[in-house]
Amino acid sequence: MEDGKSTGPKAKWWSRPTPGRTTRTAPAEPSPVEDTAPAADPTATAVADDGESRTTAPEAQPVDALPRPPAAVPPARPMTPLHEPDQYSTPPYGGPGPWAPAPPVQRPVPTPAHGTPVPPPYAGTNGAGIPAPPAATAPAPAQPAAGFAPPPHVPQQPQSQQPQPQPQQSQPQSPAPSAQWLQYDPWGAPRQPLTNPGPPLGAETGRRKSRRGSLLIGAVLLALVAGGIGGGIGAYVERNGGLTRVELPQTGRSTGGRAPDSVAGIAASALPSVVTLHVTGATESGTGTGFVLDRSGHILTNNHVVAPAGRAGEITVTFSGGETARGEVVGKDSGYDLAVVKVTGVSGLKPLPLGNSDNVQVGDPVVAIGAPFDLSNTVTSGIISAKDRPITAGGEKGDGSDISYVDALQTDAPINPGNSGGPLVDTDAHVIGINSAIRAADSGASEEGGQAGSIGLGFAIPINQGKRVAEELINTGKATHPVIGVTLDMKYTGDGARVGSKGAAGKPAVTPGGPGAKAGIRPGDVITEVDGRRVHSGEELIVKIRAHRPGDRLDLALTRGGKDLSISLTLGSASGT
Repeated sequence: MEDGKSTGPKAKWWSRPTPGRTTRTAPAEPSPVEDTAPAADPTATAVADDGESRTTAPEAQPVDALPRPPAAVPPARPMTPLHEPDQYSTPPYGGPGPWAPAPPVQRPVPTPAHGTPVPPPYAGTNGAGIPAPPAATAPAPAQPAAGFAPPPHVPQQPQSQQPQPQPQQSQPQSPAPSAQWLQYDPWGAPRQPLTNPGPPLGAETGRRKSRRGSLLIGAVLLALVAGGIGGGIGAYVERNGGLTRVELPQTGRSTGGRAPDSVAGIAASALPSVVTLHVTGATESGTGTGFVLDRSGHILTNNHVVAPAGRAGEITVTFSGGETARGEVVGKDSGYDLAVVKVTGVSGLKPLPLGNSDNVQVGDPVVAIGAPFDLSNTVTSGIISAKDRPITAGGEKGDGSDISYVDALQTDAPINPGNSGGPLVDTDAHVIGINSAIRAADSGASEEGGQAGSIGLGFAIPINQGKRVAEELINTGKATHPVIGVTLDMKYTGDGARVGSKGAAGKPAVTPGGPGAKAGIRPGDVITEVDGRRVHSGEELIVKIRAHRPGDRLDLALTRGGKDLSISLTLGSASGT
């Protein structure tokens, strides 16, 4: 049933007109329009006999000449303005107006069909968020042709936009217009400002600039003052060592000396008389110690200290004060392991007093002075550990001519290589022995290949023996040895010293006419005591005899064929080497 309404397909507002009978209706929803005026519609509207409105075209046009619908355009994304706001709202940075095209970010839309109602322009904001004055109202559209009834206008609310901050500016909340179509404005948000409240960019006041200048000047002055104070504090700290000087309590300098019988007192008295000897020979060299015997420059030391020099070597004597002099060997004896060296051209020598070794008791305190490992003026202390300790040293030649036999004083004062020839003094700073030998746990060599140090077993030649030998070396250049005129069997392993069956080079074991022959000693006799002291070996018998002078009388105990005998003899003399 026909009710006067069009029954044909509804044409969109963007549909191009087609020849023939066409019924126009209003578009489904309003769309924004360009600010330019719409083109004149060449078609005419008429009312047909059936009461329907029809549109006819005077003549058909080619399809290519007709307008084409625009392509679908995605909604524009909000953009941050690139320029400062224009207070005059000049396009394209101000609000859109009827005299200018829309901002560049807007997309063109087709012009609505003739007769479509257009809402008034939207009074938006400029780029700074400040409301812009409304644009001039466009002329009212032409009345629709007779018989065309436009559909009621339904205002469309714009989509809510998220607030977007804009640098250093604020925009008051713009009230959303009601009952009117809103056009999207990318330069201003309708709900919230894009920037913080405040004047536009570049609108600094003179007061703020003045404040910044004052702050800058204040900062500079503060830096200068702080630098001056810091420099002053640094200079004070550098000169005085800190803001607060720390002084620790300390005892004042002592002007008093040490007790003469203390180690310090003994060392102070004896050191000026002790010397260090540096010996250089053709094949070897060494370092030892000696001490001054008299003001003539005689110095007593060990024979094994000067032995490397030989006949063409050189001996340099260094005194405790650092002075040096050249020394020459006056005499030496390998049997006693003693030698005398003399220096010339030296004045102010201080002889070291000699004590008596017969007065020494086990446990007496002693001090050893020397140059261990070439460390001159070294002082160590200890006690006398034992007396009459028979020791032998040397024997490098193999024929026994360099073996020394010593009835030694044993001490636990540390003695090391380089101490040889140095004095062993008592509490009166008197010499009681000459340091000569040490006993090492590993036979003188360590596992690493170095020379072993002291283990508290040091031995010194008694000064009574040293004095006699030194006097003979100074006076004659040689020392004499006390002898009994017998040859001992050194391979005998029993207790005591056994007289051999024959002597060296086929000579008799008991020298004819010698002290032993006169006392009745025979080959094969075993001597067991000397002056009441037990003898356990041939070396010990030699040590006991060497401890006496030639001409001394000795009482001997011996065993012959299982019988014990006692004899008495006077010691003879033999030249040493």
